[in-house]
Order: sequence, then C-alpha cells, then structure tokens
Amino acid sequence: MKPMNEEHLAILRRHMVEMIAIHADLASDELGKATLDERVMASMQRVPRHLFVPAAVVPYAYQDMPLPIGFDKTISQPFIVALMTDLLTPQPHEAVLEIGTGLGYQSAVLAELAGQVWSVEIIEEFAGHAEALLQGLGISNVAIRVGDGSRGWPEHAPFDKILVSVAAERTPPALLNQLKPGGRLVLPLASEEGQFLTVIDKDAAGQLETRKLIPVRFSRLETI
Repeated sequence: MKPMNEEHLAILRRHMVEMIAIHADLASDELGKATLDERVMASMQRVPRHLFVPAAVVPYAYQDMPLPIGFDKTISQPFIVALMTDLLTPQPHEAVLEIGTGLGYQSAVLAELAGQVWSVEIIEEFAGHAEALLQGLGISNVAIRVGDGSRGWPEHAPFDKILVSVAAERTPPALLNQLKPGGRLVLPLASEEGQFLTVIDKDAAGQLETRKLIPVRFSRLETI
C-alpha cells in the first residue's frame, strides 16, 4: 500500500477536529460549555500531529488517543491538548510557560496562539528532537531548555499563563510564584481519587482560585 499524502493527512486532521468537537459536546456538563474556542480548533487543524509522533504510529496520528513517543511517555490525545489549550486561553501578546515539551506538539499549538512559549523538558533527547521539529516548521517563538520542570524558568518569569502536561500531587510552588497576578495555570493534579485536570487562577492580589474539572491520565512529573 502506498503511503498517505498531504491531502489524505489533511482530511484525517479535519476528522480529528470534528471528533474533538463531539467530545467537547459530550463533556459539556463537566466543562460548563459545549464548544471549544475557534482559535484553538483552527490551530488543531493546522498543526501536523503526524510529524510529532514516531514513524511506527503515524497511521494513528489523527485518532483521538494518546500515542507512545518513547521513554515510557505519550503524546496526549488531541481532545486533551485542545481542552487544556482552551482552558489556558493564550493570547497573542502573552508569554506562556510549558512544562513537559515531549516532542513539541503542544508547544506548536501554543505557538500559534501566544506571543512566546518557554518550554522545559527533563528528557534531553525529547528537547533536541522537539527543537529540530519546530525549527523545521518555521516556528520561531518557542524556546526549549532541558531541566526540572517543577522549578519553572525563573529567568523569563513572570508568565501570563502556565501549562503543565505532567501530573503532580501538588502544584510546584515555583510555578505559582512565576505566574503573573491575573494569570492562569492549567495542570493535571493527582490525588487519592486519581488525576483531575485543574485550573488555577491568580487574582490581582495574588490570591489563588482552583477549579477541578475532568479525570485524566498523565505521566508523573519528574524532578531532579
């Protein structure tokens, strides 16, 4: 069988976005809304997910499922990527800190919506691969460094928004400190009941408000 061409992949990507829309509608009671932001959906339609997965799983790149990327890690399912991005509400003038670059798919989606993305990845091979992928796509507003994500990236703080794509039992204090007043942090938080996608808003006075949404499954945050 011959390999899929760009036209085939574009059709599959449209189907993926349609599945995200259905998933959002089905989860509307938990999310408090039935649709995700149009800017986010447009970004999901443009970013070529098949480039951010190993060759062996490219045929499944546009199915709404997580896929293995090596080192016992996965790329999140498209619905979760879209939902976390939607909850984060990145704007064109904002600086976003991402914890857990992986192979750079979420970074690429954020890069379309934010002014600058600073991304921290603990696995050196992932960071190098993601950097090359993003450069190859002409994405110039993402910077990646290898390090302990729980420490954030203090040299570029404070951040308007922070997205954490690995689960922690509590929000790392450094990340809360590096979040601007009026900013938002989205992450999976683990507890005895399991992991839940969580939104933390910091008001102008620095007070925190936390909302717990849907159950999720993420790799655990690794620290050094």
